[in-house]
Amino acid sequence: MASHTVLGDKVRVYQRANSSLWQASTYLDGKEWRVSTKTDSLAQAKEFAEDWYLELRGKSRAGLLKTERTFADAAKQFVVEYVALTNGERNPRYVKDHEARLDNHLLPYFSKTGLSAVTAGMVQQYRVMRSKPHEETGKVPTRSTLHHETVTLRQVMKTALRHGWISHLPDFSAPYKASGKISHRAWFSPEEYKKLYTYTRERAKSAKGLNWQHPVEQLHDFILFMANTGLRPDEANRLEYRDVTIEKDEGGDRILLIEVRGKRGVGYCKSTEGAVHPFERLVARNKPKPTDLVFPQDHKKQFNRALDDCELKTDREGNKRSAYSLRHTYICLRLLEGADIYQIAKNCRTSVEMIEKHYAVHLKNTLDAKAINVKRAKKALKEASE
Repeated sequence: MASHTVLGDKVRVYQRANSSLWQASTYLDGKEWRVSTKTDSLAQAKEFAEDWYLELRGKSRAGLLKTERTFADAAKQFVVEYVALTNGERNPRYVKDHEARLDNHLLPYFSKTGLSAVTAGMVQQYRVMRSKPHEETGKVPTRSTLHHETVTLRQVMKTALRHGWISHLPDFSAPYKASGKISHRAWFSPEEYKKLYTYTRERAKSAKGLNWQHPVEQLHDFILFMANTGLRPDEANRLEYRDVTIEKDEGGDRILLIEVRGKRGVGYCKSTEGAVHPFERLVARNKPKPTDLVFPQDHKKQFNRALDDCELKTDREGNKRSAYSLRHTYICLRLLEGADIYQIAKNCRTSVEMIEKHYAVHLKNTLDAKAINVKRAKKALKEASE
């Protein structure tokens, strides 16, 4: 790191390893002060540093120099508030991820920086630094990783803004950023879905009388239940038997009316007819109390084993499938059947925008060939050509 002194060692002018701009720092009133000179000329940086130091000393003598809060102060306040105010509303792992990003990456870089010095330029310098290959592993952070770190950084600065420690937020947008790739969610085509449930059904039949009969039967009904309701896995994990009732729809078909508790609060879901028999088998098999969980066991390992056995672990584009793919399958199959996208969004407690962005974009049935291949009358075409 290049470094020079000004005014008899009172001010230090230096360059960071990842920037050509000169920085200035001094120690005054029991605190270290830093500022960017915003120039790559050493002579101009020294002149700026002299003027900046004399201005600071004048403010100090007049009692106008206030100790500025640092990024570390704001980060500490953010963690205290975020943990307390999101208790029970956010997944504990999500909260821990914020803390991990602060401890591992953001604080080592911004810790002692005054909040006013956290500018759009400094944020961009951080991105440049993080985008370099790691010295030991040679790995480069993914676009998603950098995005999550920027989210945490923005949350910390918003905390500082709410407490009046800064007057405005810097620009956190990434310059030169290309449009992100929109990929569809991994799901099971009708043929793949049939292959999966046929495999689990036969496996359940072959387990009759064995000590592992119950878990494989539970897995089979779990797959059918999820693919015919569109529930998220976390919603299914919270589901109790008292939350599910069997009723008839307008067409006279038996369906399940489900009171769903999940990340979107409490909502309602109406299943297809295919979810009724699996649910009735669950009731007959488990003889539950109303407050018992419908799926008390985690089926993750069993489900992954079934996917491996059926060679369905990834789709044709390499996207990994999980229990969440059953929800995606429900949405895609409903779209293929011609269901109204708005009603699907309401039933799945999501938005039409999300469905159009991640699901409908890759389904050929959502394109109306009749509306696309409009033909003008021959007479009109002839007149237009004359």
